Amino acid sequence: MSVPITPDQPPANHLLSLLPPEDFQRIAPLLQLVRTEFKQVLFERDKVIEYVYFPCTSAFSVLTFLQNGTAIEVGTIGNEGFSGVNLLVGTEYATETTICQVAGDSLRMRTSDFKNEITTDTPLRRVGLKFLQAYLSQVSQSVACNRLHTIEERFARWVLMTHDRVRTEQFHLTQEFLADMLGVHRPSVSLVASSFQQAGLIKYSRGNLTILNRTGLEATCCECYGMVKEQFQRVLGLSRS
Repeated sequence: MSVPITPDQPPANHLLSLLPPEDFQRIAPLLQLVRTEFKQVLFERDKVIEYVYFPCTSAFSVLTFLQNGTAIEVGTIGNEGFSGVNLLVGTEYATETTICQVAGDSLRMRTSDFKNEITTDTPLRRVGLKFLQAYLSQVSQSVACNRLHTIEERFARWVLMTHDRVRTEQFHLTQEFLADMLGVHRPSVSLVASSFQQAGLIKYSRGNLTILNRTGLEATCCECYGMVKEQFQRVLGLSRS
């Protein structure tokens, strides 16, 4: 179910909030508020992108698939950005598969409308390119992180990034999903989650993860979290805490 929004509604998506008020009011009729559900496929690799999604309280995972069907997360998107960044360079096809990792609300725009809005040097195109710059930095950092850092460090980084995006202390994440996102086996995630819980950093039960000690998680994660956070702050003026 989708709900139209009115121009006087302030955007819950940070990227859209960067638009001049008159520009957001103009494109507001093109946006619909929708619920994006856990594991919902927003678009698939090599297929046409029908909608652009601007997460509000949801978070997305960008996945690349190997020939054996294994999925590896190469990027995440939350309320700081939008899905379908490759539309900015003129293609209509997805280079990777994007799914919803944390259920929540999103603002949705038809791809045809989005493309019309970025054909010239518009405010939407300019903020979109800023997000693309920060997003590519995140993807590059994730490559190094997945290669060099421990599962404990990467687990903490992933939880912190998700916390930043959904702005709530509790969210639903299954061990199976976390294992896919981190590129490890499920028993490894179970061991890390158990050790974090014993240390008082999180509470984890039946797929529901609650952050108990954010400062402790920040001390546990690798430097990649801080580097990506700094990049988003510099490029988008986005404060993460």
